[in-house]
Amino acid sequence: MPTTTPGQPTLVGPAELIVNPYAVYARLRETGPVHQITGTDGFPAWLVTRYDDVRQAIADPRLSLDKRNAKPGGYHGLALPPALDANLLNMDPPDHTRIRRLVSKAFTPRRVELLRKPIRKTADALLDAIAPLGRADLISSYAAPLPITVICDLLGVAPDDRQDFRSWTDALVAPDPARPEKAKEAVRAMLGFFTGLLAAKRAAPADDLLSALIAVRDDEDQLTEDELMSLAFLILFAGYENTVHLIGNATLALLNHPDQLAVLRADPGRLSPAVEELARFDGPVPLAIRRFPTEDVTIGGVGIPAGETILLSLAAAHHDPRRFTDPDRLDIGRDATAHLALGHGIHYCLGAPLARMETEIALAALLDRFPGLALDLPPDGPRWRPSMRARGLLSLPVRY
Repeated sequence: MPTTTPGQPTLVGPAELIVNPYAVYARLRETGPVHQITGTDGFPAWLVTRYDDVRQAIADPRLSLDKRNAKPGGYHGLALPPALDANLLNMDPPDHTRIRRLVSKAFTPRRVELLRKPIRKTADALLDAIAPLGRADLISSYAAPLPITVICDLLGVAPDDRQDFRSWTDALVAPDPARPEKAKEAVRAMLGFFTGLLAAKRAAPADDLLSALIAVRDDEDQLTEDELMSLAFLILFAGYENTVHLIGNATLALLNHPDQLAVLRADPGRLSPAVEELARFDGPVPLAIRRFPTEDVTIGGVGIPAGETILLSLAAAHHDPRRFTDPDRLDIGRDATAHLALGHGIHYCLGAPLARMETEIALAALLDRFPGLALDLPPDGPRWRPSMRARGLLSLPVRY
């Protein structure tokens, strides 16, 4: 991601942002609040790096999520068919408000809370499977299968289809440059799968979220077919991918900070607030979803024309010393509730309670089961997913 600041050109390579993004973002943040860059899709963009500016921008109604507000020849991004593109990450009010209202009627706190015992049961079963081995890759054996099981249970997806879900999301989040067709194949496969799944749920409704979303009404208003498909896609994609990375990154952070791990072991009741600090310290989403100004705006004293692409760096904001004291230090006693890892304002994540619950249960089960848990990394350290959209581990070798 080449970056230029007026009067002080800087070059930032993609490898730096994958291996050690916080050092890179610190340089950019202290050089200036906003930078002109080449974005992750190769098109020009503006990167916002300081906490106050990022937080205000997330909630600024002038910064649209609707791609139709991008200037011609600008933002390119991931091309999705209309049936998967009518989701909350591409909408502004009033459409965004309407969809959230309908989804909130089906995706209730009670439905989330009912998942608590099944999540712990799944976590325990996964740990039972690896316990005799003495060492394992916690991503492939634990952090990945736990969220995919939860999301598929939530949506009402049969167990036989769950491995396909993992391969589809992998192809979209970290596409293989040598096989660009894999992402398109994943999109086609997901579209076909959700078409069939929605038809099956209409024919035989069950006690799952997808059936509830089909049935939900607000007076005469219902979700359209494209909206249902897009929501199912978003719930799968965000609910699985982000939680995998949150669990994996949190585990790595704790094992790299034995003093903080010892505090949690001594007082497991601190795990819930610790999840907030872990989300701040090394969260799964380095960049918020792109925005497009509907009019000329000024952010951090920098003028940005209407239609340009704006990227909000959550990774830089979460390590901004203007907001968090000693931000590069993991401190589970810190009040980190101001983090933006799960959004802010009208764009606060609907699945935030579920992501928190899954992460808390996953860590609690892991620490309960393996008191001698330790890293078993190769000499060159952890392997990160080659993506600037997601901050996540490819593998996390441990022994116990």
